[in-house]
Amino acid sequence: MAFDQALAERIRDGLGAVDGVTDRKMFGGITFMVHGNLAVGVMGDDLIVRLGAEAAERALAEPGTRVFDFTGRPMRNWIVVDGERLDDDGLTRWLRAGVDFASDLPPK
Repeated sequence: MAFDQALAERIRDGLGAVDGVTDRKMFGGITFMVHGNLAVGVMGDDLIVRLGAEAAERALAEPGTRVFDFTGRPMRNWIVVDGERLDDDGLTRWLRAGVDFASDLPPK
């Protein structure tokens, strides 16, 4: 599966000042890790975001979001944000949410 290279570059730029960020091809796209913990990624034209349980529930109430269901089994606490919802402010907000969650986990 191809992924939106321009969105990946926007994410790289947005995460540039975050310590411990690496990227890895995964899920047919690209993911961005913070100290080894997945924070966000790109699948096709959409953003995937890893969140805590309460934050994921709140996020799913927002327009343009859905459960991350890559294999036919929904992944708990992960959401997908439609690419057309990712203006600069929206992308920044979702990146912050994913990084905050990943940063609270023990480094791998």
